[in-house]
Amino acid sequence: MLILGIETSCDETAAAVVSDAGERIRANVVFSQIAEHRPYGGVVPEVAARAHLDHLDGIIARALAEAGIGIKDLAAVAATAGPGLIGGVFVGVMEAKAIALARRIPFIAVNHLEGHALSPRLASALDFPYLLLLASGGHCQLLAVEGVGRYRRLGTTIDDAAGEAFDKGAKLLGLGYPGGPAIERAARAGDARRFPLPRPLAGRPGCDFSFSGLKTALRQQAQALADASGALAADDAADLAAGLQAAIGDCLADRTAHAIALFRARWPGGNSLVVAGGVAANAALRQQLAALAADRGLAFIAPPPALCTDNGAMIAWAGLERLRLGLVDGLDFAPRPRWPLDPAAAPAIGAGVKA
Repeated sequence: MLILGIETSCDETAAAVVSDAGERIRANVVFSQIAEHRPYGGVVPEVAARAHLDHLDGIIARALAEAGIGIKDLAAVAATAGPGLIGGVFVGVMEAKAIALARRIPFIAVNHLEGHALSPRLASALDFPYLLLLASGGHCQLLAVEGVGRYRRLGTTIDDAAGEAFDKGAKLLGLGYPGGPAIERAARAGDARRFPLPRPLAGRPGCDFSFSGLKTALRQQAQALADASGALAADDAADLAAGLQAAIGDCLADRTAHAIALFRARWPGGNSLVVAGGVAANAALRQQLAALAADRGLAFIAPPPALCTDNGAMIAWAGLERLRLGLVDGLDFAPRPRWPLDPAAAPAIGAGVKA
């Protein structure tokens, strides 16, 4: 089977073709809107939706061409149907529905978070259940992945996500956009020990995250060091970047260590710690989490960096996994700006959770 996957939930316009046999990823095309959003220092929903409209048809055509197939060869079409910026989500969903209707093939509405959650199974052999740290610009959660469509949330952010802390930190330090890669580059030349930034919730019971206080501490430190124009010296910016990255890594590792204990008690058959989402592309954080997994006797699995950030291949693969189980959707499916993986989980304390 060949499945087309469409991703338009934020600021990447992406399409991919995956197969259930042989080489799984037949094509994976991503158009990044970084240039469109850089002047604003962050993603502007209206700009993102317009860019999806302008580019999606061409991205799909390119993906089909790279896969060496025509649209008539598709067994199904999958699209991110939430959560995300609803204008962009609508663009991808309507395109997928039009293809499904015209070709009379199944339409599969994919939860964007499930795309991330299942992406490691696209890149490597991985059995259920596994413990997942899902960390990105809008989400930071620890989940027990029991199977396709079966997720138990062990912890989530009570305010901001780890990726947002990277993005806002980079903006505060004048490092540019997107923030995650900018912080990682600057941190290589920095001294993480120079500034004692806090590790919110570290050492406390539970598996929830908090990054709001860390952002505040970074801002206060940056303001104290800035010159009259508000600019930071290069050494100061590098040291603060290194400190921020280390603090985020320590928070993720501490909360994940708590989740490992819960996971082992409740799901004794699981033996893997998986990290996915855009933050999982950070090499330093991957190394820290890999060391934690090794210390606790778990296999550590992370998708290749290209499958950590938003992409169509993970959506196509999630669609394929759902299609195998007969989980298809009607053309009346309504896109969802919020769509938790674990609907039974209690709401987190605070208003910053995007689910």
